[in-house]
Amino acid sequence: MSFLSQMIEQEEAHEVFLLFLGNAFKLMNIKAVMEELETSVMSSVSCNACKAGVGLLQHYVDAGKNHAEIISAAVKVCITMKIESKRVCEGIIHLMGDEVLYVMSRLVLTADEICGFVIGDVCGHPFNPYHEWEVILPPIPKPVTRAVVPVEDAPALKVLHLSDTHLDPYYVEGTNAACNEPLCCRITSGYSKSVVDGAGYWGDYRKCDMPRRTLESMFQHIATQHPDLDYIVWTGDIPPHDVWNQTRKENIHVLRETVQLFNFYFPNTRVFPALGNHESVPVNSFPPPFVESYQSVDWLYKELELQWRKWLPASASPTVLKGGFYSVLAKPGFRIISLNMNFCNNKNWWLLLNSTDPVQELQWLIYELQSAEFNGEKVHILGHIPPGHSDCLKVWSHNYYRIINRYEATVTAQFFGHTHFDEYEVFYDEDFRSRATNIAYIGPSVSPYYGLNPGYRVYKIDGDYKTSTRAVVDHENWVMNLAEANRYPHLPPRWYKLYSAKEAYGMTSLSPQEWDSLVYRMAMDDDLFQNYYWFYWKGSSARQLCDADCKKRLLCDLKSGRSNDRVETCNEIEQQLDSKNAKSWRSWLRKSGLGITYVFTFVAGLGWLGSSVGSLFG
Repeated sequence: MSFLSQMIEQEEAHEVFLLFLGNAFKLMNIKAVMEELETSVMSSVSCNACKAGVGLLQHYVDAGKNHAEIISAAVKVCITMKIESKRVCEGIIHLMGDEVLYVMSRLVLTADEICGFVIGDVCGHPFNPYHEWEVILPPIPKPVTRAVVPVEDAPALKVLHLSDTHLDPYYVEGTNAACNEPLCCRITSGYSKSVVDGAGYWGDYRKCDMPRRTLESMFQHIATQHPDLDYIVWTGDIPPHDVWNQTRKENIHVLRETVQLFNFYFPNTRVFPALGNHESVPVNSFPPPFVESYQSVDWLYKELELQWRKWLPASASPTVLKGGFYSVLAKPGFRIISLNMNFCNNKNWWLLLNSTDPVQELQWLIYELQSAEFNGEKVHILGHIPPGHSDCLKVWSHNYYRIINRYEATVTAQFFGHTHFDEYEVFYDEDFRSRATNIAYIGPSVSPYYGLNPGYRVYKIDGDYKTSTRAVVDHENWVMNLAEANRYPHLPPRWYKLYSAKEAYGMTSLSPQEWDSLVYRMAMDDDLFQNYYWFYWKGSSARQLCDADCKKRLLCDLKSGRSNDRVETCNEIEQQLDSKNAKSWRSWLRKSGLGITYVFTFVAGLGWLGSSVGSLFG
């Protein structure tokens, strides 16, 4: 075969492939895929889309297409399928193109293996030897654990938890809040032609982030309402959601501006920060140390070390510069450890090359916790992505779960963000799965993005005395009613306490066992669950309705301290919910006065109708 014939045959094969791919994309519900990517609630729809997208990339890489040709084709698919607007498609693909192609050109994985790794359980469990690993726990017996209750009326610490601030310096009142892009309420969104679609003065329930004036209003309120804070935990996500339009310079600017606000309103209060997934450029990009040159993320670690220097001791700098994590002795006998959870982030493409404990963070965590155990210290762990969330890689999450299980007597609380909702995750003994051992508190977002009221949380923590447990004794959640605030833009917004945990849920303590018990109580008590759901959305009037499947998913989330393990983790609570629903159905039949004969007649009627309709197509 001549060279020309080979070229023609390759080009024809390429055209056939593109036609096939186009038809495959048309069969997909792209809107559903985008919703799943935003909410991280994945299904087979996202799995199929992932495989099609990876197949396209692998085809181009294997065909020897150059960088520009692949980028151009990806942009064309994005625009043609109306996945996003033209400028978002061009922006995000050009921004992420280098690293994605770098990774794809070095992979020996199939589309099934890649998507099983990225999407998780809903995409199957293909065996992947490159991503099966375990951290090494020291050969030291686990101490006998005893339930210790904080002393009544003992000294307590007052701790502020802020998460997902997402300050948007370019928020403009009156601009289009109903744009067709991931972030609206900016000049680039255009001005709204109707009052209804215009961005509110204090923020908006739609896809809009935090105006500076609203963030300052919250800081002013906190400084006045809570002048006795002992310290602040700040669990990441600082830049806005304009992920297609970001630069390193812009993200650093937002970081510095937010830190300046902390320093202005809380000049004498210590802050313990954690790194979010939005701080990098492009978003979610946290390459391991072996990736050097321009694609390295050292620029971000250096800036964080500089900005965090006021709050952290010099001993924290080496690990912040190495990987954005640190360990600090906050008080005698009390240690705070902040983790970079982006090394469990399944949207961090770099982990496809090697997910094995990047920068040895988990092995370092074991060393810190073992040292704390030897020294009789209690530990709180901070991070951004909750370890049981579907965004956290299964292998990383399961290793972290083992560590928490081993050091349950040392780790007395965990604090995360990322979801923007008010929720928590329960950890269980790996040998006795019914015994709750630990709690990860997931703080509500400051940003209203999206459908939420701005909010924050204040913890009461067992304080400074000899036998202190350092456990969380209670917590309060505070919010601003965004709809109310926008009705009166000339007045300062009203920040108020939405609820306190013990009172709202009727809990005797905030022990892991009590939080676990709450899950089962909510399963049987719909009124109690609806209270939780109201708090979950931070009292937002824009909240969505929650049906039986939604309730099952949210209660399962609460039991999932370990990601991509819902079949095992949620089996019991799902059976309880199904049993309750079955009882409700039987109860309805009895109360309605419809006898069993009527039910059989009704079902038989359905069968006749089905047969009759079927005969029309026979």
